[in-house]
Amino acid sequence: MNRYSPRVRPIVFALLSAILALPTVAHSDGSGLDLRFADHHFTPQNLTVPAGQPLIVKVLNESNETIEFESFKLNREVAMTPGETITVRIPALSPGSYDFYDDFHQDVPQGAIVAK
Repeated sequence: MNRYSPRVRPIVFALLSAILALPTVAHSDGSGLDLRFADHHFTPQNLTVPAGQPLIVKVLNESNETIEFESFKLNREVAMTPGETITVRIPALSPGSYDFYDDFHQDVPQGAIVAK
């Protein structure tokens, strides 16, 4: 027995599809590349990764203020409180440079993930 009426099913399907299309950001301790934010900059500022392979980037906010890890090119935007660590899952990238920055603090230098 289906628990949703025929009228509700398309709405549920649309909502689930929208949720699944959101950028994948999980809070976990999985392995991956580490990116730290402290003293108003990201370290390392540039990450070089193999093109054509998905990757996981752990972002650690070691500052005492909230930041926003953002990348328009990677379609990622996550606010992070002081001391928070997030894991950002990124699908296989085509060769190129993908910038990231702290959108809350415009004076912070941009970084880049470079896929080769």
